[in-house]
Amino acid sequence: MQTVITPEIKNLLNRAQQAAETAYAPYSHFQVGAALLLADGSVSCGCNVENASYGATVCAERVAVFAAVAAGKLSPAQSPQMLTVTALPCALCLQVLAEFAKPDMPIWIVGKQGVNGGQPQHFLLKDLLPHAFKL
Repeated sequence: MQTVITPEIKNLLNRAQQAAETAYAPYSHFQVGAALLLADGSVSCGCNVENASYGATVCAERVAVFAAVAAGKLSPAQSPQMLTVTALPCALCLQVLAEFAKPDMPIWIVGKQGVNGGQPQHFLLKDLLPHAFKL
């Protein structure tokens, strides 16, 4: 398990932070960004998009996944390599990731300054979602 922050990981963490700046969060004021490293080496970014009908809100991780699927770059046969995100993913996002990613996909979380001393935290998808729903 890679726990050293390489230049590639640092770049992805920065991309997630940049994506968070574009979030539409007028209700929670909690902006989240995600950067998903795809099998072909490209990156799909996403931010949370809130809605007055709260159930229509979409998290940053799912926006990144859905954009990659729409671009034809993500499928169960084209598993993502890594996710960086600015907040701990919710269970719904983890389940969507589990549809496409391998259980040992690394997830790096970089919170706002002060969270974990501002240091990124490293997990595997299976650590955050140990009992993924599979058909």
